[in-house]
Amino acid sequence: MHILIIGAGGMIGRKLAANLSRSGSLGGRTVTRMTLVDIAPPPIPAGGVAPVEALAADISESGAVEALAARRPDVIFHLAAVVSGEAERNFELGYRVNLDGTRSLLEAIRREGSSQAYVPRFVFSSSIAVYGSPFPDPIPDDYVLAPLTSYGVQKAISELLLADYSRRGFIDGVGIRLPTIVIRPGAPNAAASGFFSGILREPLAGQRAVLPVEETVKHWLASPRSAIKFLIHAATLDTAALGVRRTLTMPGVAATVADQIAALRRAAGPEAADLIDRRRDEVIEGIVAGWPKSFTPERATQLGFVAETTVDELIEVYLAEDAPGASG
Repeated sequence: MHILIIGAGGMIGRKLAANLSRSGSLGGRTVTRMTLVDIAPPPIPAGGVAPVEALAADISESGAVEALAARRPDVIFHLAAVVSGEAERNFELGYRVNLDGTRSLLEAIRREGSSQAYVPRFVFSSSIAVYGSPFPDPIPDDYVLAPLTSYGVQKAISELLLADYSRRGFIDGVGIRLPTIVIRPGAPNAAASGFFSGILREPLAGQRAVLPVEETVKHWLASPRSAIKFLIHAATLDTAALGVRRTLTMPGVAATVADQIAALRRAAGPEAADLIDRRRDEVIEGIVAGWPKSFTPERATQLGFVAETTVDELIEVYLAEDAPGASG
């Protein structure tokens, strides 16, 4: 099996590559080759059992996706994206990468299969940003997509493309709407949701963190560990069970910022919570106000996707796998 990970330089991409490289298999099939792609060559996991090649490519540039499709990978994980905050600040970049790049990739796969049969499993990383207020709390699986950010619009359109290209038999697609991933290791990124990790990660390391919204803000969260499990399960799932609705909302933890801070106190004491500085940011508040709070992800749960159920578990995963000095 040849696996292609696009966006392999990001946190989720690196973890996915490391997991598959260590295990050497996916869905009972041996991984004989892995290709990792990002704007800059992503790191190659150490100690893997399968040959790994790292490439630099921009999926929004002419010729890049054609070269990737010509490799005919059996499974493609499409994780590359301009994240939410940056997509809102840079309108043209967000559409060029998140939408035009995705369609160009799908078109390259279609053309590659036009002369000789080629239908790869295509796992697309979508987002709960495809939903916009007003909405019920929790949101059911069949609720209308009405995003209120450019990022959400780009992901929603890509979900429709995924369904149509799958219906036409060009790909075997599965889309997963990821919760906000908490706690993200390393430095903060440009995502508007970054503070959900920051208010836990920094205080756990004895550092100050900024909270730009009210503690009443509620959101849908899952750990990096769960994100990797989602992706692997999506790559091996029997897609006959999906029918024409190819994208699933993933399970997660519905928690307020106050819930997060309470869990932080339980994990690291009141002094950790004292390291959080309340500093409201109207731009971030405006973006987050239009985001979902919780879901009833019945389809995904019935199909075997699982996640954490409490913020305490999210912190436990981080301390065990991603905190400085963690065993991994």
